[in-house]
Amino acid sequence: MFNALVVEKDEESGKTSAEVRQIGEDDLPHAEVTVAVEYSTVNYKDGLCIGPGGGLVRKYPHVPGIDFAGTVEASEDERYKPGDKVVLTGWRVGEAHWGGYAQKARVKADWLVPLPEGLDTRQAMAVGTAGFTAMLAVMALEDHGLKSGPVLVTGAAGGVGSVATAILAKLGHEVAAVTGRPEQEDYLKGLGASRIVPREELTEVTKKPLEAETWGGCVDAVAGAMLGRVLKQMEYGSSVAAIGLAGGAAIEGALITPFILRGVNLLGIDSVMQPYENRLRAWERIAKDLPMDKLEAMVQAATLSDLPGLGRDILKGQVKGRVVVDVNA
Repeated sequence: MFNALVVEKDEESGKTSAEVRQIGEDDLPHAEVTVAVEYSTVNYKDGLCIGPGGGLVRKYPHVPGIDFAGTVEASEDERYKPGDKVVLTGWRVGEAHWGGYAQKARVKADWLVPLPEGLDTRQAMAVGTAGFTAMLAVMALEDHGLKSGPVLVTGAAGGVGSVATAILAKLGHEVAAVTGRPEQEDYLKGLGASRIVPREELTEVTKKPLEAETWGGCVDAVAGAMLGRVLKQMEYGSSVAAIGLAGGAAIEGALITPFILRGVNLLGIDSVMQPYENRLRAWERIAKDLPMDKLEAMVQAATLSDLPGLGRDILKGQVKGRVVVDVNA
């Protein structure tokens, strides 16, 4: 028997509840690889799955946790053997499939990647889906040619924004960090941000088709009115990597003008179904280009019993940086 955070749903009321309890290996879903989980983390999707589900959870009881890192215990696939260190992000694990908020998980071999050299399992979960997404966004901007102007990061105090800020700064870019929380200025500058942009400067919807060329690239976690405004301020031929929609799914105030007159690229970043080779490329870049001292500054520690509260907090935007969950603590 081992510990897991199990979410139940009352069919009559529709309400969910989450508690840490013991389950057995026979309870785990069938798949090729069994992993002794060491660490997981907390993302916005985890908050949804711990709570009301947000349409992500297919069946209850459910074990959330969209990320985990640990050691292979048993494998029916020749690519992995007992003792191998592995990482999992995406593939709807923790949503449609049982995830990492347990001391053991059983998943398909295709969903795993080897832990890259230079990272341990705790560091890998300090990175997690948020950091993996940030690295994918940076790679996409590089692939399309980052310009000389400052790189804007919206939602900069969040998980993706924090890692993107640290990576871009280490790579030598001037980073402008957008936040609606002025008290996060020291934190963001500690990650390498050169300047802080108050959120209200970019949330007003304007009728101008274009504004002054200001940003050489952008990692956007907000969308909505902010993305509509940012697109009008991008340098000629620059790109915006869109990774989230905290401000809404629509791009308010946006016109086609930036795309046609300035050749601006809007790059959609999906971390869930990324092909294996690109996953390896991103994790290798993370091990190389993410400053680990900066990563540690983003981290708060948690245990399985902390997760119900953290799930509520992240849905309210009250979680800063990265949460690393020690499932064995």
